[in-house]
Amino acid sequence: MLLRGCTIRNTDWCFGLVVFAGPDTKLMQNSGRTSFKRTSIDRLMNILVLVIFAFLATMCLILAVGNSIWEYKKGYYFQVYLPWAEGVHSAPFSGFLMFWSYVIILNTVVPISLYVSVEVIRLGHSYFINWDKKMYCAKRCTPAEARTTTLNEELGQVEYIFSDKTGTLTQNIMVFSKCSVNKRSYGDVLDVLGYKAELGEKTEPVDFSFNPLADPNFTFWDTGLLEAVKLGDPHVHEFFRLLSLCHTVMSEEKNPGELYYKAQSPDEGALVTAARNFGFVFRSRTPKTITVQELGQPVTYQLLAILDFNNVRKRMSVIVRNHEGQIRLYCKGADTILLERLHPGNQELYNVTTDHLNEYAGEGLRTLVLAYRDLEESYYTSWAERLQRARTISEGREDRVARLYEEVENDMVLLGATAIEDKLQQGVPETIALLTLANIKIWVLTGDKQETAVNIGYSCKMLTDEMTEVFIITGHTVLEVRQELRKAREKMMDSSRSVGNGFTYPEKVAASNLTSVLEAVAGEYALVINGHSLAHALEADMELEFLETACACKAVICCRVTPLQKAQVVELVKKYKKAVTLAIGDGANDVSMIKTAHIGVGISGQEGIQAVLASDYSFSQFKFLQRLLLVHGRWSYLRMCKFLCYFFYKNFAFTMVHFWFGFFCGFSAQTVYDQYFITLYNIVYTSLPVLAMGVFDQDVPEHRSLEYPKLYEPGQLNLLFNKREFFICIAQGIYTSVFMFFIPYGVFSDNSHLADYQSFAVTVATSLVIVVSVQIGLDTGFWTAINHFFIWGSLAIYFAILFAMHSDGLFQLFPNQFRFVGNAQNTLAQPAVWLTIALTTVICIIPVVAFRFLKLDLKPELSDTVRYTQLVRKKQKTQHRCMGRVGRVGSRRSGYAFSHQEGFGELIMSGKNMRLSSLALSSFSGRPSTSWIETLRKKKSTGGDSSAASSPSGGGPDRTLKV
Repeated sequence: MLLRGCTIRNTDWCFGLVVFAGPDTKLMQNSGRTSFKRTSIDRLMNILVLVIFAFLATMCLILAVGNSIWEYKKGYYFQVYLPWAEGVHSAPFSGFLMFWSYVIILNTVVPISLYVSVEVIRLGHSYFINWDKKMYCAKRCTPAEARTTTLNEELGQVEYIFSDKTGTLTQNIMVFSKCSVNKRSYGDVLDVLGYKAELGEKTEPVDFSFNPLADPNFTFWDTGLLEAVKLGDPHVHEFFRLLSLCHTVMSEEKNPGELYYKAQSPDEGALVTAARNFGFVFRSRTPKTITVQELGQPVTYQLLAILDFNNVRKRMSVIVRNHEGQIRLYCKGADTILLERLHPGNQELYNVTTDHLNEYAGEGLRTLVLAYRDLEESYYTSWAERLQRARTISEGREDRVARLYEEVENDMVLLGATAIEDKLQQGVPETIALLTLANIKIWVLTGDKQETAVNIGYSCKMLTDEMTEVFIITGHTVLEVRQELRKAREKMMDSSRSVGNGFTYPEKVAASNLTSVLEAVAGEYALVINGHSLAHALEADMELEFLETACACKAVICCRVTPLQKAQVVELVKKYKKAVTLAIGDGANDVSMIKTAHIGVGISGQEGIQAVLASDYSFSQFKFLQRLLLVHGRWSYLRMCKFLCYFFYKNFAFTMVHFWFGFFCGFSAQTVYDQYFITLYNIVYTSLPVLAMGVFDQDVPEHRSLEYPKLYEPGQLNLLFNKREFFICIAQGIYTSVFMFFIPYGVFSDNSHLADYQSFAVTVATSLVIVVSVQIGLDTGFWTAINHFFIWGSLAIYFAILFAMHSDGLFQLFPNQFRFVGNAQNTLAQPAVWLTIALTTVICIIPVVAFRFLKLDLKPELSDTVRYTQLVRKKQKTQHRCMGRVGRVGSRRSGYAFSHQEGFGELIMSGKNMRLSSLALSSFSGRPSTSWIETLRKKKSTGGDSSAASSPSGGGPDRTLKV
């Protein structure tokens, strides 16, 4: 029986029958409720639509009451030539009918087409991400991919990034770098005299030409290890014997002497390859044997058991019998797990190996401890029988098997340790520095040990020497963790008081609760917390204390964490900070974190595509995250906000004219505009210009967005579209509608040549189309040929349709529909009409222009300053950049952790993955003007809103612009 997700190896063909499908599959039976991700703008729009419905009902109620009063007081005078409709016998009932008539007429205030237009714009933004050549990885032929269209603008509002390390910040290409065997460390680059080589000194790698099966791509620099192998050092031989036996790697030999290893994880493949080059070559395996060529001699071991790796055990073991009949257990695993299971015999070896482990981790290498244990025949027989019984029990099977594993993996003899190098991806330090300047907090959640995590933090420039202090939380009990967190907060508050903020710690806590430390802290801090400490910190009575401390720090690193803890950390920030979160990872262990965050990003790397399949956006390198957020995300947010503001404005300007007209037509539900104009206004006359602005608009070019990361902050503070901005747009629309109606009404009241209703309708409609076209021209910050074509083309289409509907040809074809022949031509031929249109346009637009000029002069935004600087540069034809890129280029060593997936041990032992004919595995699959942002951020934090950290003072050069 093959369940979903199984992969058949070494099989040319097979017959298959689907037994469980659809809801009967294990996946569907165990799947939880999938949460639908929605942006904050979506949630706000739903609230605003309800507000608009209430506003519509209020307007209709006012007009209905007005109709009842008018009919009661004056309507009966007109009964002779304007009788009531059949069935209407009273003024209140007439008002009731008028209420529903006005609901139909004024329904255009409700943005019915808004949601369709929003999805069209989001689709365009998604295509821009997919088509971005600067996010294309030529090495892997992998473009960036937007796997959803609903979260684009939320990319411009991210405040917290939660990142995996291995494969996300690092390349996940493992190289055997160093090892410790029998109290001696190997792997340092040595010169010809055997001393450590100086930086830049040329040295020769170890020559493996004696081994015809050596991997030509493997490089090692310390000849001492090879000499120990050749001299027959038993400890070194046992060390590499363990590496060649304790694994689940599959071997393939396509041509004689050409071995290809297929490993479950890159680190495991690196270890087996190292053993191969030093003369212990893993050749093949069967379900019950492993064949190794030891220094040219083939040796076959009987494979008795594989104690597989999982997230809890963090180690794996094999039990083998050699040709002499001796039974031995070989084990490799994380140091925190394995060191406590050693025999307490050789304390000196333990201490030296521990020092080497700390040294390796300090260099950012991924460490692993190796040990073995000899088993008596009688003991193994008894243990194997108990294991077999435990595996056949239906209830509590996993717990019983785990206890038996624990029993046999004890009192082991320490062999040594390995250190594997996983290089940092290109551009990671620069990307993190740039995102930090954009006031985005980055938390790294990794399975590595503490020393490795700290080293990676420095390599990535998350941690810097200029930081005030790096707090390390390592408590093993709830009390210890709480004390360490409180000490960290007290140090931060003491530092703040020394700067002279005037608050004591209790006062600040009482004043602003959760955001107290965030507001009061002076200086830059970082927090590093271990997995066992994090388990206590995430408990209900301590999670707020942990969150407050962590959010006060510039950088947070959680090490030795499980996939579940990653998701819990993300959920904690989502729950209390009310900030937009983004999780990025590359492996199956990151899926829960990716699904929990508001936005999930998958890295298509060495660990498969599980993270990509669960993500909302995917690309191949971490450095592309800066373009995704600072360019595409910021532009998407900007465009969507400008689109929404203009959409509500033009709808209210259009609809409210009917409301004012109701007071002059006896509240009779008579429309101002022609019925065809009402139909075409949102579909033809104003739809394309606003779509063009929503898809193509930008305030500054992409390189300026990266050059000035502070431009990202308005999105985090939700400044460009909120309830306040909505009501401002509504007020502008109502203001426009007032002058749109009353100026032509006043002109027509005093002009006998222009006293007819249809001429009035043409004048108001023309004024409206011109005003909203001029307004979108003012709102457009980036003009393209498409914008010009849509704006001026919409105006041309309006006049073409207007003259066509009042032409003789349509009247002759449809005399009952187009009765007003020549009305448009006659109306627009009057100079008074054009003066009226011009006056209306000026009065409606001048306040907007004046306000924007005053704002630009008195309180410019950073984007205004950047545009001004760009304009000055263009005039002066100066080509130099204003400032350099943040950070320095370079790669550092990174750390080691086990793969977070279950191993293939049980599958290998069953033999179901092999053919008898072949044992090979064929494939595995600023300027000071930015201070207003800081002021608003503080006000927002004090008001109890979602707190946001003030922009960091260090970690990169000052990017404010001095003018």
